[in-house]
This record gives sequence, structure tokens and C-alpha cells, in this order.
Amino acid sequence: MRLPPRPVSIRRRILVAASALLLLAALLLVAFIRDYAERASDRAFDRLLAASALTIAGAVQIEGGGVTVELPLASFAMFSGEDRVFYAVDAPDGRNVTGYPDLSAGLAPAGDSDPVFADGRFGGERVRIATVGRLVSTAGGTGWVTIRVAETAVERAALAAEIRNRALLPVAAMTLLALALLWFGIGRAFAPLNVLEAHLRGREPDQLAPIDLPVPQEVRQLVLALNGFMGRLASARERLEGLVADAAHQVRTPLASLRAQAEMARGERDAALLRAQVARIHDGAVQASDLVSQLLMDATITHRLEVRPSEPTSLAQIVDEVIGRLDPASEDRVALDIAPELMGIGIGSDRVALREMLRNLVDNALRYSDGAVLITAAAIGEQLEIDVLDRGPGVPDEEKEAVFERFRRGTTSGGRHGSGLGLAIVRRVAQAQGGEVRLEDRAGGGLRVRLALPLRAAPVPARPARAPGLATVVLVLAALLLASPALARTATAYPAPDGSQTTRLSILGATDTALFSALVRGFQETRPDVSVDYVEDETRPIFEELVAGRTPVPDLVMSSASDLQVKLVNDGFARRLSPPHAVLLPEWAQWRSSVFGVSFEPAVIVYNPDLVSPAEVPRTHLALAELLETEGPRFAGRIATYDVARSGVGYMLASQDAAISSYFWRLASAFGRVGARVSGASPEILDRIESGEIAIGYNVLGSYAFARQAAGARIGIAVPDDYVLVLSRSLLVPRDARRADLAESFVDFAFSPAGQRILAGPAALGSVVAGTEGPWTAERITALGRGAVQPIALGPSLLVGLDRQRRDRFLETWREIVSPESAGRAMVAP
Repeated sequence: MRLPPRPVSIRRRILVAASALLLLAALLLVAFIRDYAERASDRAFDRLLAASALTIAGAVQIEGGGVTVELPLASFAMFSGEDRVFYAVDAPDGRNVTGYPDLSAGLAPAGDSDPVFADGRFGGERVRIATVGRLVSTAGGTGWVTIRVAETAVERAALAAEIRNRALLPVAAMTLLALALLWFGIGRAFAPLNVLEAHLRGREPDQLAPIDLPVPQEVRQLVLALNGFMGRLASARERLEGLVADAAHQVRTPLASLRAQAEMARGERDAALLRAQVARIHDGAVQASDLVSQLLMDATITHRLEVRPSEPTSLAQIVDEVIGRLDPASEDRVALDIAPELMGIGIGSDRVALREMLRNLVDNALRYSDGAVLITAAAIGEQLEIDVLDRGPGVPDEEKEAVFERFRRGTTSGGRHGSGLGLAIVRRVAQAQGGEVRLEDRAGGGLRVRLALPLRAAPVPARPARAPGLATVVLVLAALLLASPALARTATAYPAPDGSQTTRLSILGATDTALFSALVRGFQETRPDVSVDYVEDETRPIFEELVAGRTPVPDLVMSSASDLQVKLVNDGFARRLSPPHAVLLPEWAQWRSSVFGVSFEPAVIVYNPDLVSPAEVPRTHLALAELLETEGPRFAGRIATYDVARSGVGYMLASQDAAISSYFWRLASAFGRVGARVSGASPEILDRIESGEIAIGYNVLGSYAFARQAAGARIGIAVPDDYVLVLSRSLLVPRDARRADLAESFVDFAFSPAGQRILAGPAALGSVVAGTEGPWTAERITALGRGAVQPIALGPSLLVGLDRQRRDRFLETWREIVSPESAGRAMVAP
């Protein structure tokens, strides 16, 4: 006889396993503490070193053409203890400006503004050295000033030992205490669960009432979760039972009638009678189908009203969706009489429920009348009254309340099909939104259905009312109203190469359509089933549109204003992506796996060769300022640059210029003296240079200039020899994108080898991935100039320039120096 297995003690098992784990964890924790103490000490002191070096870097100045620095009082204030501190400041040519000249021995000069740390020996002791760079521009060129700060390691080692020793004693004490608590606590921990188990086992299967037992706080969350689940289960069961009961009661008769008519039709030999029978069968099937659809929609509305979505909905959204779902013949019968300012008013938070409410009213009006149906709206106090008027038979006064009951129809409905659920749905939705619905007789005959709904905030743009039968015209007008006031946005459709129309990708970008089309065509070669809709606009309107939450939300956004793209990511408007080819991008061209730079575009100086000879072309920022200062009358009104107040990329380039160049405000002052003209886009500046209206354009995007020159335009391009700013056109996928999967595929294609070859070739936007083949690679573009190449890195540092007060001060200074007359002289077509 086989003996049953011996019962196992859960307490003993838990105690043995927990004891072993605790001892193992204690050993691992000791090793971790030793490592953590050293790393924590290094991080703490490294931050102090970096702060000291950056403080000194901020004091670097250019005086008399040379580098000078006056050490701030706070440079070494953060250091304390017995450590010795050394420092050195070296000019771009390697000459020591101040400090300890030997500190830089064997170390590479700075090539970036980010801190770099190294260990070494100096003054007979081990030291930790922090190195930072400061990019400066002088008459002799542009280069990096190297700032180094070093500290001995005495205090660093002392802090590590203190952290280690203070952490080990609590670890030992907590291990012993945990073993004791395990023994006494395990038994009591299971008691509440035993009580709960007994209670649940004693329940009947259909008993879904909440559990009402005194339980400890630790088990209370479990009980609340069970109660919530049973409540949802009971609600779902009630809805299911109601739907089944209604369907069984209401569908039985139509189905029985269909069956009887079908059986009669099977034996009918007369063709005319058979067609009549088939027509009746079709009418019965339509009636049954409408009934089932209404039953399902009734259940859907009930569920949505319980969930209560929070998205605001405007009257324009509801009206457009209802009329847009009508067939052309019915659409021509519906007329709107709604003031444009009312279309943006919010009327609720559930778009689907509100749409079905209005759709049922419009369908009833179209079904029971042969004439036109009118929809009007008026704001009365804190309510919006929406009227749906028809010239049908109306509803008798004694039935005006009864027809709102489920499956109840009026006596004037005649032989027209109907489920009797439409008005019931209307009333339920209206009441859920805090409003009401009334039936009234219409003067001259017919019915007026009045919806009174409370006004609610809806941050959606107001749109003009659409007239029946003019859908195409209205779409064009809406696009014009939403366009930028300075530059009308353009839309281009790229049909799927395989002819399918089901998969669409929408892209909103600030890249010239002619250049961007090459990238779209390349993507469609890999995905021939995808149609692409591209809308071109300026950088700041694109940013403002996404922040305002305007719909429809694009699937992908491409912009040259990297700072605005970074802010969108920082503020939670973008998704995280994991494109496989992201590993090819340089570190500065991506941030938080949400925004990716795909191009390499320098800010260049463009000129008209007929107006500026090659010998006098300014090759540095200082040379441009001097040229305008000495020959101001000649260039009066013939210099162009970005409108930094209107253009996102223009502001970003100007703010970066101001941070790098000590001559930026001198150049801005020269712009003011010659009455420089401003524009919101590089193509516009290039048009005026090519026509001879403008002689020199400053900070023009090199991608547009190179493409224009390759196409045969008579323009000259100078890549500055002192320093050149490089931006990367960035891509992000909005948080609410409908086809985020397609957008991520496009992003991955953009910096794949195939996509980068297009950017380095036909698109002329410049490839950012090293090793790409083509005429416009990062390596070849860099070789066009002799100065420092400064990519604008994607990251939080770009947010500084977008600070409202900082931006306002910058623009105010710009206007004062450039002068209001010049800053406001935008380039317009003659």
C-alpha cells in the first residue's frame, strides 16, 4: 500500500529558503556596498570638479584678440577638507593662459563643452582631473579653450570608507533581525487569507455582492480588488442579460417572418410574385439588420457612458462626423444654420456617444420626411440648444413622452421601418451629459427635436459651418484657415505603388516637398503598400499645432527646429521608439529614444556672384560684419537672414551663434545698419538671391543651397572658416499617432543605409551616418570649410533657449540692435 506524501511545512520551507537568501543577499550586499561606496564618492567629487571647471569656463573672455580669464570667487568654494587643488587654462593654440602649466602634460586638448574625467599624478600625488572646453571666436580663427581642474584623492577615499563602514553594521543587524521576524511573522501572515478563503468557498456561484469582512490593511487591497472585479462582472452580466433578452424578444418576430416568407418563396412559380416575395424578404432583412445594429449600438452607448472618456469634443467634430457618414443623396437634404463661432464650443466628453445621439435624430428626420432637414444651434445662457427640424408627420402631443421608451414608436410612423431605440439612445446620452431632449411641433408642420446641453471647454479650433453638397470646398477652406498666416501649408499625396488604398501614413514637416519626395519614394520601394500624405509647413506652426492638440494628429513630424522637437519630447508629446538602425546614429543626433536627427545640414553664407565677387566673399562671421560696416550703403536692403521671432530654426541658429561667437551682436548691429530683410524660410531667401534682389543670405540651410546650386542656380555658397553650426532635421512620432508602427518604419528607413544614401544624394539634405556614400555626406560637407564643426546636439540643453523670459530678452535685444524697422521688414512678393 502506497503511503500518501508527507505534508510539507510551509513555515519551515519559507524559513529555510528565506534564511539562505538573506545570508546570500548579505554577502552580495557587502560586495555591492564596497563598489557603491567608491562609485558614489567618485560621482560626488566629480560633480564638484565639473562645477568648478564650468564656472571657470564661464569667465573666459576675448580681449584684444586674446584669451583672458578672471577666476570667479566661487571657482574653488565648493572644495573643503585636506585635498590640494590645481588648475590650468590653455588657449586654443596650446599656450597656457593661467594656472599650472604642467597639469596638461600628456592630456589631449578639449574638443567639447561636456566634462571629461581622467586619473593621473601631479605634485607627487594621485589626482582626479576634470577637463571642459569653451569654444571661442577670435580674429585669428575659432577654437577650443581648455579648462582643467584637478583634486587629490584624500577626501575621496575617506568618503568611500565612511559610506562603506556605516553601511555594513546595519546590514549585519538587519540580517539577524529579519531571521527572527520570519519565525514569528510567517504564521500570523496567513491567518487573514484563511478567513477570506473560507468565506469565498461558502458563496453561491451567482452571489456577486461585495465582500464585507474585517481584514487587515495588507489584505484590504486584495479585497477591494475582488470587490471591484465582482462589481464589473455583475454589471457586465446585467448588460449581457439585458442585451440577450432584448435581442431574443425583438429579433424573434422579424426572423420568424423572414423564415415564413422564404418558405413561401421556395414554392412560388410565378416570376412576378417571386420578385415581390424577394422584395419583402429584403425589406425584412433590412429591418432585422437595423434592429440588431441599434441593439448593439445601445449596448455600446451604455458601456461608454459608464466609462466616461475625458477627451473634449466640439460641436464641429460631431456635426462633421454625422454628415460625413451620410450617403450623397441624404447629405444634400441636410442644411446647417450654425454660426461659425459656435462650431468650436464644447458639448461633452464622449465623441462616439454624442455622434450617435445626433445621428439618430438626423436619421429619423430623413426617414420620416421627404423634404430638407435643418440643423440649427444657439447658445442660451450656460447651455447650447441644438435643433433638428423636419417637415414630416410629427408626433402627437400624447405620444411625445412615450416615444422615448425603448422599442416604442409613434402612431404616425406609418409603414416606415424603425427599431424604436433611437430616441431612447438620444435621451440617455443627453441626460448623461447633463442635458435634456424635447419634442416640439414645428411651425408650418413637422417636428422640432431640441437638445439642450451644458457648455463645456473644448480646446479645438473653430471651423466654418459646412454647406450640404460642398464637402470638397469646405475641406479646402478649413485647410486655408488652419494654415500659417505667413506661408500657406501645402499638401502632397503619394499613392501606394501597388495600388492599395488601405494603409496610409500622414507626415507633417518643414522640409521642402521637392526634397522630401525622394525620401518618400525610397520608403515606398520598401513598403509598396503604403500611401503617404505629406503636409509642408513652417517649424513654429508645426510645434504650436501639436501642443494645441489639433486633430487629426499626424503619424510623423519632421522639423529642422531641433529645440522645438526636443521640447515636444520633454513635455510628453512624443512616443519612445526602438528602430533597429538607431545604433548607426551619432550620440548627439538622438535623445530619449524619441527624437532622431537624420540629416547633416550646415548653416552657410549664400551670395549672388554677380553682386559679390569671389575675392570679397566673407569667409568668417567677423568678415561678414566688417564688410557690412565698411560698405553699408552698397548692401542697404540687400542682406537677408531668418526672422528669429517667426522661424523656429532661425531662432535656434541665432541663439547658438550668440553662445559661441563673441562677434554675434556686432554682426546683428551691422544687419541693423544696412536694413537687413528677414524671412521665415531658406527657400524664400534663395529665390531672392538668385533673382538678384538680395546679395548675401546669412545662416541659410546648406541643404537647400546645395540642392539649388546642383540644379543650376547661379548662387555661391561659403561654408564659414571660423566655425559652422550644423543642425540635423529631426523626426518624432506624436504620442497620439494612429499609425505609430508605420511612422517607426519610416524613421528606421530614414537612417538606414538606403535612406542615408538618398539624403546624401537626391535629397541633398546631407547624411548623418558615417560611411554613407554620396556627394552630400557629413565628411564631404565638413571638408568644404576649414573651421570648427559644431553640431547642435539633441538634448535638454536646447531647452534653455526656449525659456520664455530668456527668449523674450533675446528677441528684445535683437529688435533693439537690428532695429524695429528692419526686424519687421519681412520679405514679401512684389
